[in-house]
Amino acid sequence: MDLKTIQDPSFVRDLSNEDLKQLASNIRTFLIENLSKTGGHLGANLGVVELTLALHKVYESPKDRFIFDVGHQSYIHKILTGRAGQFDTLRQYKGLCGFPKRCESEHDLWETGHSSTSLSAAMGMAIARDVKDEKHAILPIIGDGALTGGMALEALNHIGHEKKNITVILNDNEMSIAKNVGALHNALGRMRSAGKYNRAKDDLEWLLKKIPAVGGRLAQAAERLKDSMKYFVVPGMFFEELGFTYYGPVDGHDFNDLLENLNYAKKTEGPVIVHVMTQKGKGYHPAESDQTDKWHGVGPYKIDSGEKIKPDAAPPAWSSVITEALRREARSDERIVAITPAMILGSKLEKFGEEFPDRLFDVGIAEQHATTVAAGLATQGMKPFLAIYSTFLQRAYDQVVHDVCRQKLNVVFGIDRAGLVGADGETHQGVFDIAFLRSLPNMTLMMPRDENEAQHMVHTAMNHEGGPIGIRYPRGNAKGVQVDPEHKLIDIGSWEVLQEGSDAVILTFGTTIEMALEASEELKKQGISVRVVNARFIKPLDETMLHDIMQADMPILTIEEAVLKGGFGSSILEFAEENLYRNQVIKRMGIPDRFIEHGKVPELLKEIDLTKEAAVSNLKEMTPSKRKRA
Repeated sequence: MDLKTIQDPSFVRDLSNEDLKQLASNIRTFLIENLSKTGGHLGANLGVVELTLALHKVYESPKDRFIFDVGHQSYIHKILTGRAGQFDTLRQYKGLCGFPKRCESEHDLWETGHSSTSLSAAMGMAIARDVKDEKHAILPIIGDGALTGGMALEALNHIGHEKKNITVILNDNEMSIAKNVGALHNALGRMRSAGKYNRAKDDLEWLLKKIPAVGGRLAQAAERLKDSMKYFVVPGMFFEELGFTYYGPVDGHDFNDLLENLNYAKKTEGPVIVHVMTQKGKGYHPAESDQTDKWHGVGPYKIDSGEKIKPDAAPPAWSSVITEALRREARSDERIVAITPAMILGSKLEKFGEEFPDRLFDVGIAEQHATTVAAGLATQGMKPFLAIYSTFLQRAYDQVVHDVCRQKLNVVFGIDRAGLVGADGETHQGVFDIAFLRSLPNMTLMMPRDENEAQHMVHTAMNHEGGPIGIRYPRGNAKGVQVDPEHKLIDIGSWEVLQEGSDAVILTFGTTIEMALEASEELKKQGISVRVVNARFIKPLDETMLHDIMQADMPILTIEEAVLKGGFGSSILEFAEENLYRNQVIKRMGIPDRFIEHGKVPELLKEIDLTKEAAVSNLKEMTPSKRKRA
């Protein structure tokens, strides 16, 4: 079957099990071939091919609501809903999104890139359905890793209490991005090993109905016997205690098992959990055997060997630069500990964990918990380093405000993936952290321009006693510069001049410094002298330097790979207003007031005019009397 001819998933309901097996094989081949060129989330999708086909056979999308948690496993759904022909544009500029996208298809009911949201969304949809007296199934599909998120547990509690008709599909592959951790993960392990209990329970129920009604006492005893079966067959029965009917564990690669249990669930009133066991990377040996994150999200690769297609030797990743500096600091200070919300591999903390196994804590997908754990550690004189993606730090905002900043605790935030991240798109662009952290009392925020400055910032942060401090660093590779042999302290709030100039000033930091220097060089040819300042401390500002600039009445251009609303440039405007520099010329460049979709970072920067050319144009407008006469 040519997958590109599929328009909608209704045809699946007419397929035999043998037909489904052939279709599953075709889909796997299609994914392996296409993602070898574009990259994408391969492992998770290979694991849910049969599950997705079975869901579309038993249920009717979009009438029945499919809600994919995270969205890493939605590619098969996209294929079955008419988007196979767009897979050569997957995660590329103006192309097919790697996550569910409501504007792409009526079959995408919920957009998500962060985990643990599907159950809450399902509850909202179920309430709306019942208020409107509609009849359709609601099917959140959530992984065992995402189920450890606090929001998912809150939703389970609410759904079980309200007894809503929601069928939760638990896709259990024992992995999120990497191996899962925690007591709930261990409880699921016991359920996996215990085998099925629903059929045994229902066989017993059938038998009890054959007993003549000879008295209430016997009937009550029989009912208690039926209900107690779960405690013998499935240890704990966590879900049943929350009010769910539990089906499973189900073989997620066996159509007979899947269809039988899904049809059973479809007839069951109230909340249901269908516990489906799948294998991440199923059908492609390199991905099947991976126990890390190497085949979670991939770039292009060679199909035969699984070898990743990478450029020649490149500088280390920014994450590695930061964590290597942290590891060096930890050797001389036993109070330093590292915390991560399920991102040991993504944040490049493996070597730290190997050297200091008792000082690295993976708390699972639980950003709020991670932040307050760090706060608790700080109250006891420890030096916690929380490695967290910028876009995931958003999920712990109250804890940053209430538990860390308010108590002025010495927590260091390693804010990874700060700025535009590219292919993962709007759910992962780390462009809001400056705006939501800058306003917080006691917070210090900085960003290095290269790996040498990065190691000094880590040293400065780990020796800072004035409250929380955040180090922003981007996705991708560092600059490859020579680093100093010893770590040095940087004066908090100090900026440095990288290029002297007298006609105007660019204030910038991190990823946009190179752009600023190039703009300065271009303007120099046109007779305009532009000073470039590495404003490495986003908060606090270098007020001494700012006073010097504004007293000299030099126009200021701020450049930041972050949102303009409430960002670094806004802080410069605030400084001018607070210090009565009423005539100061200030212009800002940064991320406009909208969400930025997926694509390569240079393409996105061009789209939003965050380029050298735009900087040159802005500075020429700001210094009209300095232009060369033709």
